[in-house]
Amino acid sequence: MIGALLKSMRPKQWTKNILVMAALVFSRHLTDWPSVARSLVAFGIFCLLSGAVYIINDLVDREADRQHPKKRSRPIAAGQVKPGPAAVWAAVAVVGSLAGAFLLDWRFAAVAGFYFVMQVAYSLRLKQVVVLDVLIVAAGFALRAIAGTYVINVELSPWLFVVTILLALFVAVAKRRHELINLEGGGISHRSVLGKYSEALLDQMMAVATSATVIAYCLYTIAPETVDKFGSSNLIFTFPFVLYGIYRYLYLVYRKELGGAPEKVFVTDLPMIIDVLLYGAVVVFVLYVKF
Repeated sequence: MIGALLKSMRPKQWTKNILVMAALVFSRHLTDWPSVARSLVAFGIFCLLSGAVYIINDLVDREADRQHPKKRSRPIAAGQVKPGPAAVWAAVAVVGSLAGAFLLDWRFAAVAGFYFVMQVAYSLRLKQVVVLDVLIVAAGFALRAIAGTYVINVELSPWLFVVTILLALFVAVAKRRHELINLEGGGISHRSVLGKYSEALLDQMMAVATSATVIAYCLYTIAPETVDKFGSSNLIFTFPFVLYGIYRYLYLVYRKELGGAPEKVFVTDLPMIIDVLLYGAVVVFVLYVKF
């Protein structure tokens, strides 16, 4: 049962929590080992907290998940874990992660607590509200990035917030599109909000999110405050990697139908992996190497 409970926490989703460490990189604290340690602890806390949220979501959706071709194999829906032990496990994970967050920084704990409340509200009701459902998913990513700034006590960049939420919105809309198209009637019965969307509407939403993300990131790299902060305008050289990554993801969504599992794309698609690694290398070089 322990193994099934751990599986219910979806450890494969760890990539989403990497955003907690975004502030560490872009504040140029990557060589400050105490800050690195605190960010790693914050990453672990969000992995634990988001895992508890997944268990709560599976408890709420267990009947609907049994009608889903893939989600029916989840431990709670499949009956491998009883609701009682699952609820206790989730409660322990929530209390433990929030207590750890408070010990790290009370502001970090406040953001983590708000994230938890928002995600529970999403699981119980808000995921059935059209448009708001994808906005809440995107907000969850933005809160991770915000939380990371408090851990290392740096100022929150408005650009970090805007770019993060736009990119997350793009991925969330792509996932809704995948669910609507590939599950058809079964998808609507499993997630009623899909009946309020259409393929054309989701395509338009993706186009807006894509354009906004590209423009926002480009403006961030050349903004006067960015140039002043880093003493260079060379961050613009990271832009081609962002553009390629977005185009590659669009290709995978429209041609390979992989929009339903974004966490797998970033760890299994070789061109995407190479692009992310090159992007990270260029960012570190531009921000940390004087030339």
